[in-house]
Amino acid sequence: MAQKLEKYNREEIEQGLGTVSGWAVVSGKDAITKTFTFKDFNQAFGFMTRSALEAETMNHHPEWFNVYNRVEVTLNTHDAGGLTALDFRLAAKMDGFGA
Repeated sequence: MAQKLEKYNREEIEQGLGTVSGWAVVSGKDAITKTFTFKDFNQAFGFMTRSALEAETMNHHPEWFNVYNRVEVTLNTHDAGGLTALDFRLAAKMDGFGA
């Protein structure tokens, strides 16, 4: 059964940012972003694979862009029209995969 997620207000977003590393609010958009940089393409692709498997189990899929060793990620919850707890949970998982 799908979990109803409430859109975060500004204070909740700031609190959420305190639970993840290096993420920032996207200017002009209710989303967060982070760029991950790896040693090479193989490591970047491994990160994307682990993240994709986690995103699928969460039914929450990132917007991302990859070039060689860099992966730019943007998260928001489209169904809620902004940021929710789900975005910060996936961001924390991705931080762990990118370490």
